Amino acid sequence: MAKGTRLLKGVQRKQSARRVVQNSDSADVPKGFFAVYVGETQRKRFMVPISHLKHPSFQTLLRLAEEEFGFDHATGGLIIPCREEAFVTLMSQI
Repeated sequence: MAKGTRLLKGVQRKQSARRVVQNSDSADVPKGFFAVYVGETQRKRFMVPISHLKHPSFQTLLRLAEEEFGFDHATGGLIIPCREEAFVTLMSQI
Protein backbone atom coordinates (compact mmCIF):
# COMPACT_ATOMS: atom_id res chain seq x y z
CA MET A 1 0.00 0.00 0.00
CA ALA A 2 1.41 3.41 -0.95
CA LYS A 3 2.29 5.88 1.79
CA GLY A 4 -0.29 8.38 0.49
CA THR A 5 -3.04 5.76 0.61
CA ARG A 6 -2.19 4.85 4.23
CA LEU A 7 -2.20 8.53 5.17
CA LEU A 8 -5.58 9.03 3.50
CA LYS A 9 -7.05 6.02 5.33
CA GLY A 10 -5.74 7.39 8.63
CA VAL A 11 -7.36 10.77 7.96
CA GLN A 12 -10.63 9.06 7.03
CA ARG A 13 -10.60 7.07 10.30
CA LYS A 14 -10.05 10.23 12.33
CA GLN A 15 -12.88 11.99 10.50
CA SER A 16 -15.11 8.98 11.16
CA ALA A 17 -14.21 9.09 14.86
CA ARG A 18 -15.18 12.75 15.01
CA ARG A 19 -18.61 11.85 13.63
CA VAL A 20 -19.08 8.94 16.05
CA VAL A 21 -17.63 10.67 19.12
CA GLN A 22 -19.48 13.94 18.98
CA ASN A 23 -18.09 16.83 20.99
CA SER A 24 -21.00 18.66 22.55
CA ASP A 25 -21.37 21.63 24.87
CA SER A 26 -25.13 21.29 25.25
CA ALA A 27 -26.77 19.65 28.24
CA ASP A 28 -28.80 17.32 26.01
CA VAL A 29 -27.62 13.78 25.46
CA PRO A 30 -29.11 12.18 22.32
CA LYS A 31 -30.86 8.84 22.60
CA GLY A 32 -28.36 6.01 22.27
CA PHE A 33 -25.42 8.07 23.59
CA PHE A 34 -23.90 8.97 26.96
CA ALA A 35 -21.67 11.84 28.02
CA VAL A 36 -18.05 11.47 29.08
CA TYR A 37 -15.53 14.10 30.10
CA VAL A 38 -12.00 13.55 28.82
CA GLY A 39 -8.75 15.29 29.61
CA GLU A 40 -6.04 15.46 32.20
CA THR A 41 -6.36 19.09 33.33
CA GLN A 42 -9.04 20.70 31.21
CA ARG A 43 -11.88 18.32 30.38
CA LYS A 44 -13.84 18.25 27.15
CA ARG A 45 -17.30 16.69 26.86
CA PHE A 46 -17.91 13.93 24.29
CA MET A 47 -20.99 11.94 23.34
CA VAL A 48 -20.24 8.24 23.00
CA PRO A 49 -22.57 5.62 21.48
CA ILE A 50 -23.89 3.18 24.07
CA SER A 51 -22.72 0.33 21.82
CA HIS A 52 -19.11 1.21 22.78
CA LEU A 53 -19.77 0.01 26.35
CA LYS A 54 -19.28 -3.61 25.24
CA HIS A 55 -15.89 -3.03 23.61
CA PRO A 56 -12.98 -4.41 25.70
CA SER A 57 -10.84 -1.28 25.22
CA PHE A 58 -13.65 0.96 26.42
CA GLN A 59 -14.28 -1.35 29.38
CA THR A 60 -10.63 -0.89 30.33
CA LEU A 61 -11.15 2.89 30.29
CA LEU A 62 -14.24 2.46 32.48
CA ARG A 63 -12.25 0.45 35.04
CA LEU A 64 -9.58 3.18 35.11
CA ALA A 65 -12.28 5.83 35.52
CA GLU A 66 -13.86 3.93 38.40
CA GLU A 67 -10.51 3.47 40.16
CA GLU A 68 -9.55 7.12 39.84
CA PHE A 69 -12.87 9.00 40.12
CA GLY A 70 -15.68 6.57 40.94
CA PHE A 71 -18.98 6.72 39.07
CA ASP A 72 -20.94 9.28 41.11
CA HIS A 73 -20.55 12.65 39.33
CA ALA A 74 -22.57 15.83 39.72
CA THR A 75 -21.88 16.64 36.05
CA GLY A 76 -23.97 13.70 34.87
CA GLY A 77 -21.14 12.26 32.79
CA LEU A 78 -18.21 9.96 33.39
CA ILE A 79 -14.70 11.35 33.72
CA ILE A 80 -12.24 9.36 31.60
CA PRO A 81 -8.65 9.68 32.89
CA CYS A 82 -6.68 10.03 29.64
CA ARG A 83 -5.49 12.60 27.15
CA GLU A 84 -8.08 13.81 24.66
CA GLU A 85 -5.94 12.73 21.69
CA ALA A 86 -5.61 9.19 23.06
CA PHE A 87 -9.38 9.00 23.63
CA VAL A 88 -10.19 10.13 20.09
CA THR A 89 -7.68 7.64 18.69
CA LEU A 90 -9.22 4.81 20.72
CA MET A 91 -12.73 5.77 19.60
CA SER A 92 -11.61 5.70 15.97
CA GLN A 93 -10.47 2.09 16.46
CA ILE A 94 -13.73 0.88 18.03
